[in-house]
Amino acid sequence: MIKPYRHKVQYYETDKMGIVHHSNYIRWMEEARIDFLDQIGWSFDRIEQMGIVSPVMYVDCRYRVSTVFADEITILPQVEAFHGVRLKMYYEMRRQDGTLVCQARSEHCFLDREGKLLRMQTAYPELYAALAAQAVEQPETKRRR
Repeated sequence: MIKPYRHKVQYYETDKMGIVHHSNYIRWMEEARIDFLDQIGWSFDRIEQMGIVSPVMYVDCRYRVSTVFADEITILPQVEAFHGVRLKMYYEMRRQDGTLVCQARSEHCFLDREGKLLRMQTAYPELYAALAAQAVEQPETKRRR
């Protein structure tokens, strides 16, 4: 079971109006994704040491309620889908009182150090299995005729 990531809003993350600047939510998504990888036994350091890079290909945030300095935000990351090439993550962010503040998605691919696309099931089957096991949408198995 994945534990939610917790983030306490810092003063520097707020803008002139006293609310969290929208760009910080994307940073929090990254923090939560790295924590998620730690929890499943595949730290980001370990993945990078293996020669894998995982750039962000897409980000989408739906802001529901503003957050302010000293709010405690709980972020629950989920693997929405993973089919070996593209990892789709979903994040739900809530204030300490349970109020939904943001729903977000990010998509990532996996490349080697030279920038070539990796097919994770073949290149790194153990990491593939760990991510696929967390996916809400399970990969389809190919049928042979």
